[in-house]
Amino acid sequence: MDQLAAMRSFVKTVDAGGFSEAARQMNLAVSSVTRQINSLEKLLNTQLLYRSTRSVTLTPLGQKYYNRAVKILQDVEEARLCITEQTDIPHGLLRVGLPVVFGQLHIAPLLAEFLSRYPDIQLDLQLSDRLSNLVEEELDLVIRVGNLERSSSNLVLRKLASYTRLVCGSPNYFEQHGKPKLPNDLAQHNCLLFAYAAGYSIWQFQQAGKTYDVRVRGAICANNSALLRQACIDGTGIILMPTWLTGEDIRSGRLQTVLTDFQVQPQAEVDSGIYALYLPNRRHSLRVKVFIDFLKEQLMHF
Repeated sequence: MDQLAAMRSFVKTVDAGGFSEAARQMNLAVSSVTRQINSLEKLLNTQLLYRSTRSVTLTPLGQKYYNRAVKILQDVEEARLCITEQTDIPHGLLRVGLPVVFGQLHIAPLLAEFLSRYPDIQLDLQLSDRLSNLVEEELDLVIRVGNLERSSSNLVLRKLASYTRLVCGSPNYFEQHGKPKLPNDLAQHNCLLFAYAAGYSIWQFQQAGKTYDVRVRGAICANNSALLRQACIDGTGIILMPTWLTGEDIRSGRLQTVLTDFQVQPQAEVDSGIYALYLPNRRHSLRVKVFIDFLKEQLMHF
């Protein structure tokens, strides 16, 4: 039995939640994955997994073994990178997870320049707005926008850029409906909402130590910020959006900002930043380093 391969199958099965999905991700037969884990349990003389027809869960000893196995596999990968990436020329496949709209607006225009600098790197870009699992999806790094979840605590992170959030609308909308002078005025406006199923949201502002919690509603609620931006440009309503999305529209005059004397305090975000995150075993990856350095150089701030 290849103990390291069996360990990989075990960790992948736990992360994937079952033998079938683990086998699919590893491009192996389900019987092969099952056999490896059975052999591993026999070698250790203990049961690592509780098996059911729908899923697998860890036994108490299985949990202990899983925690150590993950660290061992990360160390093995780091050791491999120490050898394979000892060259002055970055090369190989780089798998990156990106937020959909941010990736389309700000990463896609940079790809040609990056690949011209590093022609021996191949990019595999996975665009999704859900929180990517670097281990399960075998990603080298992910780009995240906004507040970082606790699940990021075991990752290495580098801040690439900062941004702010502003309330804005189109000149046409303000000509028809007037501009809000105070946060509470927003309750009388059509505020376009991002992904709030309840049909309303609380927009929070601060000024001179006073906090304003404004309950806003609008005709459109969507889970795509680009759609809301376009609706705002078309004069449908007001949005509260990050400057990485609206900055160019504000500079061109397509959108106008309001309530700029107030500090926006979005409840969901503690630090408004763009981050690159990767597992500790990627710290020796030259591909990861040059990609992060390139983005930090190009993005700067919004």
